[in-house]
Amino acid sequence: MGSHPTLDLARELIARRSQTPDDAGCQELLKARLAPLGFRCETLSSNGVTNLWARRGDSRPALCFAGHTDVVPPGPLEAWHSDPFTPTIRDGFLYGRGAADMKSSLAAFVVAVEHFVRAHPAHAGSIALLLTSDEEGPATDGTVRVIDQLRAAGTALDYCVVGEPSSAERLGDMIKNGRRGTLSGRLNVRGVQGHVAYPHLAKNPIHLAAPAIAELAAHAWDEGNEYFPPTSWQASNIHAGTGANNVIPGSLELLFNFRYATASTRESLQERFEAVLQRHGLDYELTWTGWGAPYLTPREKLVAVAAETIREVCGIVPEISCTGGTSDGRFIAAVCREVVELGPVNATIHKLDECVAVADLEPLAALYRGILKRLLLAPAA
Repeated sequence: MGSHPTLDLARELIARRSQTPDDAGCQELLKARLAPLGFRCETLSSNGVTNLWARRGDSRPALCFAGHTDVVPPGPLEAWHSDPFTPTIRDGFLYGRGAADMKSSLAAFVVAVEHFVRAHPAHAGSIALLLTSDEEGPATDGTVRVIDQLRAAGTALDYCVVGEPSSAERLGDMIKNGRRGTLSGRLNVRGVQGHVAYPHLAKNPIHLAAPAIAELAAHAWDEGNEYFPPTSWQASNIHAGTGANNVIPGSLELLFNFRYATASTRESLQERFEAVLQRHGLDYELTWTGWGAPYLTPREKLVAVAAETIREVCGIVPEISCTGGTSDGRFIAAVCREVVELGPVNATIHKLDECVAVADLEPLAALYRGILKRLLLAPAA
């Protein structure tokens, strides 16, 4: 029977109940594998979040593997076909919370690094791993904190591979070279409460807000660009009323979110959003509740190396895409010009019975190992 080091380590990680922000010892497990290879490992803790920065060597180029040990809640346990924290192989798939997002990638990182360093102990440049337990949560005490420290120390990275599950239908069929930004807010439209039989004595915020909401939903915020689709605006929650059908509510609350391309800025979206509210004469209170900047990696060396490695290992030509939600790549881009996301198939992430194909695990490690070879063994330019 062949060796399955990535599968074995992925199972160890899945068995740890690392629901955000609890790392549940995942990083200590990985640190124990990295330290004997000559990695200097530093744990950075903040408000219950555990972050690991591990680096081998100090020279350039610096290649970083980045990811998260935390997972989303499993949901109703009785709805799973096996315990989400008991890694289970069934019909060729490894099941468990975090199997795809992203404990298999973490296992593949470490196995790839182990193999590469043992084969090439005097490799050029340096290798780093940046791991957090706060990617699935607020993301305020995780990767962003480590990046802040790296920036303060003047540390720059040349390349970063984020292990997010980027593949769509088969391993390696898609690489993410950027992500849209996110911008969220809460709008409170004020009216005057009253009896539905006497609307002239009240002011219905639902009626007042509806035309503005329709305009916001139909508005073309930008046309996107060659990398990103157009910016989209979505209402995610709306609430008004007392629960009685004979009372005009006194206020309406709307939660919303932009997913925006680099064709727009956070400031321009905020200004244009508020202009719509003012055009409709609303009496409102507006709070911007959170945002994350978009990032875009030029299709240069790292994208080319990742694509070449995928062709070698998987026998396919990957699509280069900026689709999907946000990732910690947006923080890493502050200290690293070239960031790509490459990981397993994302069809079951955050779902019941999350899983990853067992047959993809060792090839995933081979992808990361191939990137290491192409970037750290190539002759200096």
